Amino acid sequence: MKWTKLTLNTTTQALDYLGAIAMDLGLEGFEIEDNVPLTEEEKKRMFIDILPTLPPDDGSARVSFYVSEDTDTDRLLEDIKDAAKDYSDFCDFGEMTFAVGTTDDKDYINNWKKYFRSFRVNERLVIKPTWEEKAPMAGEGDTVIEIDPGTAFGTGAHETTKLCLLAMSEYLKKGDTCIDIGCGSGILSIASILFGAKYAFGFDVDDNASRISVENASVNKIPARYCEDLESCDIDGIEDRTILFATGNLLSSEDLPKSLEGHEFDFTAANILADIIIPLAPYARKLTKKGGYITCSGILTTKEDSVAKALEENGFEIVRTERMGEWSGITARAV
Repeated sequence: MKWTKLTLNTTTQALDYLGAIAMDLGLEGFEIEDNVPLTEEEKKRMFIDILPTLPPDDGSARVSFYVSEDTDTDRLLEDIKDAAKDYSDFCDFGEMTFAVGTTDDKDYINNWKKYFRSFRVNERLVIKPTWEEKAPMAGEGDTVIEIDPGTAFGTGAHETTKLCLLAMSEYLKKGDTCIDIGCGSGILSIASILFGAKYAFGFDVDDNASRISVENASVNKIPARYCEDLESCDIDGIEDRTILFATGNLLSSEDLPKSLEGHEFDFTAANILADIIIPLAPYARKLTKKGGYITCSGILTTKEDSVAKALEENGFEIVRTERMGEWSGITARAV
């Protein structure tokens, strides 16, 4: 099978914005080329003997997207450019010129795995890809999560997932119940159980993501079940120390799905995007117990205030805001 490769000439400061745009448009991944010098920490984590010599960093970058041959590339390019206009006041997107080519690489979507290695999130949590035999930095007492995200979002390496994991490690208590809105690879649901949650319920609009989440839970020796329709899930039937994953979209109706009516959780996680979190805020408040917590990420710093306002207007009190690069994580308490 051939793939169409779209390469965009842009700037390094636009990369996080383009990442958000790519996720919003349903693009499963992208490749970045730039000349940003490696940090000392990055050099230590490189798994090659001789580091590359880069030309001077001029602020330029190239982002490549891979899509199927039948994709309407002209429309996709226009959609990307139109979305970029929303952020043009905050960021220089550079040339925004494109080159279009083809590739025979049938396994391009798995090539990134050679760059995903074990890493430490904080003093108690280590993330390990399933294809590594062990995490070299993990010690006795560490919580180790094994992840193979497949085509779902969420390795734990991205700033947005890290922000949620850090908030969860601080605010989720043993015995809490957890709901994971937009579960991706299932990493936050899995982390909640390993941190001591009674049970977790995670769902995603992408059926592939919810199915991959079940597999990742199994790798971590956590019993998990799959429900193909959010409307028909048996929340009361979730057993202790297990996870139920489902497919569905809270925003498809003004009311909560019947399966979630009358159910409240101690801890709510939503690692999605700001433009989705904002309309989700009233649903999230209905699903979070009074005194319980919600942690949100996938929020570009330029939209931090808008998300905080939506949470506050729907019965949450902001207790923590943390930033990594261009991304923000917001944790709030239901009042």
